[in-house]
Amino acid sequence: MNELVTGDAVVLGLRPAKLPSRALAVVIDLVVVWAAYIVVSIVLTIATDSLDTAAVAALAVASFLLIPVGVPIAVETLSHGRSLGKLACGLRVVRDDGGPIRFRHALVRGAMGVVELLMSFGVIACVASLVSARGRRVGDLFAGTLVVRERVPTDRGRPVPPPPPWLVGRFSELDLSSVPDDLWLAVRQYLTRMGQLDAGVGWSMSQRLADDLAARTGVPLPPGVPPAAYLAAVVNERQARDSRRAFGSAAAAAATVGPVGGPAPVARPPQPRPHVVGQPDTVSRDAPQDVTAPPASGFAPPA
Repeated sequence: MNELVTGDAVVLGLRPAKLPSRALAVVIDLVVVWAAYIVVSIVLTIATDSLDTAAVAALAVASFLLIPVGVPIAVETLSHGRSLGKLACGLRVVRDDGGPIRFRHALVRGAMGVVELLMSFGVIACVASLVSARGRRVGDLFAGTLVVRERVPTDRGRPVPPPPPWLVGRFSELDLSSVPDDLWLAVRQYLTRMGQLDAGVGWSMSQRLADDLAARTGVPLPPGVPPAAYLAAVVNERQARDSRRAFGSAAAAAATVGPVGGPAPVARPPQPRPHVVGQPDTVSRDAPQDVTAPPASGFAPPA
């Protein structure tokens, strides 16, 4: 586990990818890329049969630069560091500070990958990954990037702190449908780690997150409410809505059908009283009924 500190002084626990998983991801990417390159080369050979040698050579160079080199750069840029092989192995390319990569990072990694992976058949990349403490190859060193594992066990020991009691239920009418998942994740991570932050840094982060959340919901931050308390109250309201959607209908159905796992109670018709010698078989309607009388079987519950 490597602890990387972001610009907001937040410690991120990132797990650098090991050489076997990275090598498997590279093999998957190379198989897909070279299969596409071979198919495109065959199509170009058939389509350019009537062209001269110079034009065919130019198209061959262009196809090599576009497919084995340009396609991985474009895929890593658009997917923020997850190619097909990395997606299959649960890996991602991030910056040294843990943020998503941009085009310049993918360009440097792709340019160095031509030498590390294609020309040297991966020998330079393997040696550099074994020597580096974080398993980075030369392209990662020049680009300032790191390949990390995404599929790691989640930490369930840090629940979100509850909001103040005077804020519970205050945001029940708030529209939360337009809040994206990444903003919910950022708010949750802040609430679970705000005790580890400096007071000034924590206040600025809570204010920025509260402004983003208020902009998404369309309702400004209420005056007099601290940003951290506002975030905790809104997260608590979302959790309450999820619980109502998940368990509300089940609880109502259980209340109407009776005990769980069994049929609803059925009303039994009244049983006739046993005949006793010396007493009439009929009972007057006006006479009070003994509701505590034992059943006809003769069994009586203990007092």
